[in-house]
Parts: sequence; structure tokens; C-alpha cells
Amino acid sequence: MQFQLEDIHPLTDFQRNAKAHLARVNKTGRAEVLTVNGKAEAVLVGRRSYEKIMAAMEELETLKSINRGLEEMDAGKTVSASAVHQKLRKL
Repeated sequence: MQFQLEDIHPLTDFQRNAKAHLARVNKTGRAEVLTVNGKAEAVLVGRRSYEKIMAAMEELETLKSINRGLEEMDAGKTVSASAVHQKLRKL
């Protein structure tokens, strides 16, 4: 993710004008980088952007789990459903 120069602000400016910063990130959908002594320390995102990020993260985790399962199948590390059913019937 690249930030535009106008999206970089000192933390002290955010502290003085928090409502304006929140309104801007919610209106534009762009994140802001908050700096301390000229170094990036935090990123401010609006609620909708955050929800999109979290949904994307959840989707990524699901895809990673599916991929792990497929890799385990390819490596022969799985048990067939019929074998599981046979073991359960014996219990």
C-alpha cells in the first residue's frame, strides 16, 4: 500500500484535530500515517476500510487452510471418510 504525501501527519496534529482526521479517512477511504519525530508510528483507517481489511484477512486465512488441507491430501496425510466411518461403527 502506498501513501500519498497528504496522508502523512504528525501524531500531535491528530491529537489536536482528531475529529477532522476521522472524518477525512471515513470520507476518502484512504488511510493516514501518523508520525512521531518524523517516523511512521501508526496507521489510521476508517471503519469501512477496517472492515474490508478484516474480511480480506479472514478470506486469506480460509484459503490458507484449504491449501494446507490440499497439501496434506497430496502428501497422503489424510484418512478417507469410509475408513473413519468404519472406525466409528466399531465404537
